[in-house]
Amino acid sequence: MKNYFLRLNILIPFIFAGLGLLAYILGGQICLAYAPTDPWAHRFFALLVALVCGLVGLLITRFIRTPVQDFVRRAQHLTTQAGAGSGQSPPDLQDAESEKSPPRSEIDLYSRVFEQVTDLLTQVEAKHMFPEIIGSSPALRAVLAQAAKAAPTQATVLLLGESGTGKELLASGIHAQSERSNGPFIAMNCMAIPQDLLESELFGHAKGAFTGAHQARKGKFEEADQGTLFLDEIGDMSLDLQGKILRVLQEQAFQRVGGNTTIRTDVRIIAATNKDLEAMVQAGTFREDLYYRLNVFALTLPPLRNRKEDIPVLAEHFATREDSRAGISTQAMHLLMAWNWPGNIRELQNTVQRALILAEDGDIQVQHLPRELNLGLNQTQQEQVDHSTDLDQRLAELEKSFIIQALEQAGGVQAKAAELLGIKQRSLWHRVKKYGINVQQYKSN
Repeated sequence: MKNYFLRLNILIPFIFAGLGLLAYILGGQICLAYAPTDPWAHRFFALLVALVCGLVGLLITRFIRTPVQDFVRRAQHLTTQAGAGSGQSPPDLQDAESEKSPPRSEIDLYSRVFEQVTDLLTQVEAKHMFPEIIGSSPALRAVLAQAAKAAPTQATVLLLGESGTGKELLASGIHAQSERSNGPFIAMNCMAIPQDLLESELFGHAKGAFTGAHQARKGKFEEADQGTLFLDEIGDMSLDLQGKILRVLQEQAFQRVGGNTTIRTDVRIIAATNKDLEAMVQAGTFREDLYYRLNVFALTLPPLRNRKEDIPVLAEHFATREDSRAGISTQAMHLLMAWNWPGNIRELQNTVQRALILAEDGDIQVQHLPRELNLGLNQTQQEQVDHSTDLDQRLAELEKSFIIQALEQAGGVQAKAAELLGIKQRSLWHRVKKYGINVQQYKSN
């Protein structure tokens, strides 16, 4: 089926001419009713009006369309360059194969270009404001766009999401983009500190407040004055301490443990939790008034399984941060992409670090990844593969056959075989030793 592309330089003049002709016909009919004249003269003037209106429409279209076309060409070139620089290849909006359906009109084309430019600007803004946060998936960009709006304000921010999704990193970025960026950023994990010591950590204590308190000590609220205090895992805080946090948020004042002097502080609170605070409020384990005080601007960070397009760039970032020469094979990257990552970014980072330790030459291969990733299945899927052939064994046999084939083509010269395989000679030597391959039998006379 042939596709038709409707251009504005045809559509708009045609519309102008039609409107002019319609206006003339209506006016002519009124004139004929009261003052009949030569009908041929009416037809001539009707065509003349339609022609003039069409020319006017063409001039207006040319005047408006030329700068728009120039912008679209520049935008398409810009988005193509941006995609090449990020390792992605954005589709050409004029290519029918790269879209579900080709654009049917210039307006449709312009709309697609503007959407792509908007997405690119969102990525640029996110990278500029939160350079430490890696990824350009739509799910992550949506969160960063909201964070960019909240950062310059004084609003309390509540970060929600599973463990390991980067809540502290985002909190640090929000602080860096706020008016308090010159002030301190104090991060505190409320779950890592015993509840009987948490109050002293937050508010400090007076000298002699308890056994071992030989001198007065500042708490996190004092240390974060004129800055930002990040309270991680706030859902694990006791009800009694929740009430004291609420008082600080309301009055911007507190007293040290064992003290009677009121200390004023100017602190912005960013809280985070991986728990369902609404359910905790219903269960009576979290104060409702504190929840509404914290939930001024809530952001939910997406789990890694919902932004899998970010996995390659994250994995390569963690690998090159440990070793600038490190690399990840295509097969290994496929397994990283297939895993659901219940531990999110933290689990991915630990997995890459472990694989680099096992990969002596810095090239992460399939066999360097954990067994559950090699299976390419999560725990619920593993129950279905009890009688399946082990993926490690199949991949090892396949890798061995590739090495033997390369050695045969290279006449047993390992340097040439490594070049044919696209790997380092040291990496080939390890694999030859691992699979017990006799290189001498492949050497030519």
